[in-house]
Amino acid sequence: MSPVLAGVLQLLALIAALALAYRPLGDYMARVYSSEKHYRPEKWIYKAIGANPSAEMRWPAYLRAVLAFSAVSVLFLYLLQRLQGVLPGSLGFVSIDPDQAFNTAASFVANTNWQSYYGEQAMGHVVQTGGLAVQNFVSAAVGMAVAVALVRGFARSRTGELGNFWADLVRGTVRILLPIAVVGAIVLVACGAIQNFAGIHEVGQFMGGTQQWNGGAVASQEVIKELGTNGGGYFNANSAHPFENPTPFSNLFEVFLILVIPFAMTRTFGRMVGNLRQGYAILATMGVIWISFTALMMWTEFAHHGPAFDVAGGAMEGKENRFGVGASAIFSVATTLTSTGAVNSFHSSYTGLGGGITMLGMQLGEIAPGGVGSGLYGMLIMAMIAVFIAGLMVGRTPEYLGKKIGTREIKLAACYILITPALVLCFTAAAMGLPTPPNSMLNSGAHGFSEVLYAYTSGANNNGSAFAGLNADTQWFNSTIGIAMLLGRFLPMVFVLALAGSLAEQKPVPETAGTLRTDKPLYAGLLVGTILIVTGLTYFPALALGPLAEGLAA
Repeated sequence: MSPVLAGVLQLLALIAALALAYRPLGDYMARVYSSEKHYRPEKWIYKAIGANPSAEMRWPAYLRAVLAFSAVSVLFLYLLQRLQGVLPGSLGFVSIDPDQAFNTAASFVANTNWQSYYGEQAMGHVVQTGGLAVQNFVSAAVGMAVAVALVRGFARSRTGELGNFWADLVRGTVRILLPIAVVGAIVLVACGAIQNFAGIHEVGQFMGGTQQWNGGAVASQEVIKELGTNGGGYFNANSAHPFENPTPFSNLFEVFLILVIPFAMTRTFGRMVGNLRQGYAILATMGVIWISFTALMMWTEFAHHGPAFDVAGGAMEGKENRFGVGASAIFSVATTLTSTGAVNSFHSSYTGLGGGITMLGMQLGEIAPGGVGSGLYGMLIMAMIAVFIAGLMVGRTPEYLGKKIGTREIKLAACYILITPALVLCFTAAAMGLPTPPNSMLNSGAHGFSEVLYAYTSGANNNGSAFAGLNADTQWFNSTIGIAMLLGRFLPMVFVLALAGSLAEQKPVPETAGTLRTDKPLYAGLLVGTILIVTGLTYFPALALGPLAEGLAA
């Protein structure tokens, strides 16, 4: 079987699996977030944290709860790393330096999971399992809670109440993420991923000597890093490591885990607003972008030139032989069009245009399908921008799902889409303009610029994947990328929740003959165009200096 055909068949199998899971999972999540029943274990949690899960919150209270929980999480994870040297189960590793501990704490709480350290050489079992893995669950649940709050803003009227953050957080963790993660971890163990608490031990001969590895609860952390679109690897090689991702089947299964909740949440959205067609329109937009990016990535990586590429079956530098070009292309697009950041190959080794595709996927705002929760609310923001543009063209007040998109709403949406580009471009310009940060680049010229641009794109968009080649373990990059991750995660949530509160207070507008139908293919096409144009105008100059210049010069 040719590598191209193998890649296409894997993509078709993935689409089929996602289609099978779409309806049951989407409906189940809608029931979870609409239920008034609290299970006994959930009541224990509410009692322990002193929360009243039945108390409705307006958007300022909901936001305060999100920020307070996240601030405590950052502090806890920071202290856990700083105290690692005196904790049991540290495997003899010392405490993490302050700047790196801050970067890692910000990274995992912000659902970014950017890593400027070697996991197997820095983190013991307590930090990995009790700190990082826990944040993989709750940071994902925070994103889902904020998305559901925005959906309630569309669904409700004449009230500013958006639900209860603590109930949404606990339900998302206990009823959605945990059950799927348990089943997924069993599948990964069956595939060969390790799951133990072994210490450092020798595992055989390597270059005439022995090689040492430490064990760990890898399968359980691997499954939630993908399912929660987190991305931090137990090992430095991430999902390219055979202990994390042993086989082609486990590789495809991990891609499925990355995409299943973000895609299924479009049905949750349609179910909660009482119009499944609206969910299908959002799904179609996400699907068109995802499939187009995947096809383009496979074309750029398979379109090799020269006898060396012919013998290797494609551009195999930086890719695992057990996956090949096709599976690596599918994985790289899935991980950069979501906020996952996991890698099964190294994006710096991709062709110039291939590296640009991974970067552009993040710069779109990771909305196709995006992270768990963050992808849905990011796409809904873009949906309102598209409606506003359509309203300008036909001279009508824009409306979306029966809610008027007025001055307040469009200002909040505009602030949302401007935050991340401002962070990416300003930090990249500062890093390239100062004398010291460029010394961390492995390469010069366009590729070196791409390394820095990719790092801040990944951090500010809460992706977490790295372009490789950049030494990010410096005080400058640890600090600035950490700040970019926190601002890129929580500032947009401020505008999302403010927007949700504004929409929930509105009285529904009756549909008329002149109302733009936002559940039709025409609107889905308009939405795709809006996303690409807005991103293109924002990032094209920076992309022209990096991946485009490199790709056209090849």
